[in-house]
Amino acid sequence: MTTTYAYAASDAQSKLAPFEFQRRELRAHDVQLEVLFCGVCHSDLHQARNEWKNSVYPVVPGHEIVGRVTAVGSDVTRYKAGDLVGVGCLVDSCRTCPSCAEGLEQYCENGFVGTYNGVDRVSGDITFGGYSTQLVADEAFVLRVPENLDPAGVAPLLCAGITTYSPLRQWGAGPGKKVGIVGLGGLGHMGVKLARAMGAHVVLFTTSQSKIEDAKRLGAHEVVISKNPQEMEAHANSFDLIINTVAAQHDLNPFLNLLRRDGTMTLVGAPEHDHPSPQVFNLIMKRRRLAGSLIGGIAETQEMLDFCGEHGITSDIELIPMQQINDAYERMLKSDVKYRFVIDLDSLRK
Repeated sequence: MTTTYAYAASDAQSKLAPFEFQRRELRAHDVQLEVLFCGVCHSDLHQARNEWKNSVYPVVPGHEIVGRVTAVGSDVTRYKAGDLVGVGCLVDSCRTCPSCAEGLEQYCENGFVGTYNGVDRVSGDITFGGYSTQLVADEAFVLRVPENLDPAGVAPLLCAGITTYSPLRQWGAGPGKKVGIVGLGGLGHMGVKLARAMGAHVVLFTTSQSKIEDAKRLGAHEVVISKNPQEMEAHANSFDLIINTVAAQHDLNPFLNLLRRDGTMTLVGAPEHDHPSPQVFNLIMKRRRLAGSLIGGIAETQEMLDFCGEHGITSDIELIPMQQINDAYERMLKSDVKYRFVIDLDSLRK
């Protein structure tokens, strides 16, 4: 076992604070990595503050992890010491159900094991995430990071990147398709970059005039102010796919009106409270679909990383020391970041 330094929430009201624990001894298929960078996801805040009512304390958040392999178990074949690797939102699944058999571990019918706040299938211990100096994970859930990309900018791809990549792939974003991205935050800015790289015509929806220029810099062909009825009406019945990244309760109907016949709006934002139910006739009259999507399986996440390597795509980040995480949470609530905080774990090792 190895001593690991981290930041943890001890209860729903406490700020994150220094925490020390032991990572497990390497099992035969385990990879140990020195964590270099860890992205800060809104889910981290939800879990730290028990907003989803399932947190087990202490909580060490972090599921957007990039690091270097320092040791491997006796039966590991995929990785060796020195490899640049990533770990995303899950570190195990049952591996036997139909979803796992199809490479869709995120939909494991027996429940996947989260990188933090999950229950280890072997020991029964609660998992601790990437706000820490070291991580140990089964090689089957470790990903290879393209060496040509900035590793700090890669970290958010392990959640924000795959969360938008997976539905874009599932619903066929590409040349000849009109794709809308709702919201320009951590998820939305990745959705814009990825949809543009896939060859789609990309339209960004925002409530803020101040985000127009940045959305176009990131790759949006057009920007629509969603509070403006005239701008919205100009796009009625025209979208093949809309990815809605907004993590706050809102009316879905104005966006459903923009879908063409057989168009799909996919929800990837996870609000604390459910959206109001949409009007049924908005769906019926155009055979429109309202769907949801959750990250991606391991194979698809590796595909996403390779795609980003080929296209030079990383997240736009603000690098922070671990000691600033509580301030970062407050700023994140105000959308005061472009577009993802990433923790430099050297700040803990010092």
